[in-house]
Amino acid sequence: MLTKRIIPCLDIKEGRTVKGVNFVELRDAGDPVELAKIYSDEGADELVFLDITATVDKRKTLAELVTKVAKAINIPFTVGGGISTIADVKLLLNAGADKISINSAAVHNPKIINEMAAEFGSQCIVVAIDTRNVDGIDFVHTHGGRNPTLLKTQAWAQEVCDRGAGEILLTSMDHDGTKSGFSNELLAEFSSALSIPVIASGGAGSMVHFKDVFTFGKADAALAASIFHFKEIAIPELKSFLVDEGVSIRK
Repeated sequence: MLTKRIIPCLDIKEGRTVKGVNFVELRDAGDPVELAKIYSDEGADELVFLDITATVDKRKTLAELVTKVAKAINIPFTVGGGISTIADVKLLLNAGADKISINSAAVHNPKIINEMAAEFGSQCIVVAIDTRNVDGIDFVHTHGGRNPTLLKTQAWAQEVCDRGAGEILLTSMDHDGTKSGFSNELLAEFSSALSIPVIASGGAGSMVHFKDVFTFGKADAALAASIFHFKEIAIPELKSFLVDEGVSIRK
């Protein structure tokens, strides 16, 4: 059995780590380089760095900051935000990222997934999907969750998989920042249908939520932000809890 992964997420705005509720009402959560080193030292399995306004502001992720974070850690590092071209990916991988995450660019030009996977390998390509339930149907949203689309989430996830993505980062906007638990029913549906790993995001508020997302949600990895940033849950204690609960976790 593959071990489950714990992944802190650094949402970056103007060089600082921020966190909000349902993608809005952002508050400062600290220096991303300092937080990244803490998480690496504490035993996080991977790290995700998302420049959450890069696409909206029509600018690129700050490669200089990516380099600083990469130098501070010794775990795999995924970077997203404003990535839309092969040149963007090359820049960030050269800056120290191990994987890149695309969202809005993939929706607007699905062929970019094929092109990036062919150029860099599927293992480098994570497609982030921000989903919100509207009248009982899950729809994809772009631009940091601001813009709804007509894409149904399940169909888009399958297309992403077929086009060569190596992983999907699925964020439930309805659960994001609420600390009410992950969207386990939706995650279980995705994990059962897809042949690539699914990273769960949105809703972590307790250690039990992580156990539930790995057992009921069948997620391969769980991502969280505020509960780690504001020291509500420490990664070593979370891992010990999961081991005690019988979850196969990386030591």
